Amino acid sequence: MRLFKREELAVDPLDLAHELLGAVIETTGPDGTVAARLVEVEAYRGVDDPASHSYRGRTARNAVMWGPAGHLYVYFVYGMHFCANVVGCEDGRAGAVLLRAAEVTEGAGLARARRKAARRDSELARGPARLTSALRIGPEHNGADLVDPDSPVRLFTGDEIRAADIRTGPRVGVAAAMDTPWRFWIDSPAVSAYRRARPRK
Repeated sequence: MRLFKREELAVDPLDLAHELLGAVIETTGPDGTVAARLVEVEAYRGVDDPASHSYRGRTARNAVMWGPAGHLYVYFVYGMHFCANVVGCEDGRAGAVLLRAAEVTEGAGLARARRKAARRDSELARGPARLTSALRIGPEHNGADLVDPDSPVRLFTGDEIRAADIRTGPRVGVAAAMDTPWRFWIDSPAVSAYRRARPRK
């Protein structure tokens, strides 16, 4: 296991999504370190993807999505949760991959303390908001450099996943491009439940 190189992440979000399955995201804070193996992700392109935050162009909120690759894009959703994305593409072109679910591989005790509602370990990071809670990723990590060994959030290569073992289906909870099959996952009890959103009026 090693840190990703920036050029390995500077690819189309669909390719990046495949690369991230089996990879390990790790956070370190005052209370310790938690690491988790990614088992479910969603790809979001830029101005050609109606479900993407960057669809209507660059804003203060989505600026991190426009590169350079290898940074963390964190946003607030539903007035209560944070979601984390790995930025891909070449610098100046928007694209990112949402981290939907993971298996905690290090610091499970600390993750349990942060996620007291989890009934079993497979639920610690099952879903994007639970993942950021277990790893304690918040707004202060928006723009964090995932390939810097001194960063509080780091991204490591992990198991090589065979293409035949990757499943795909519609993204969860999006109100546009609802049937686009850009959610990818591998077999794991930590994979989140699929919920189709209502079309945007």
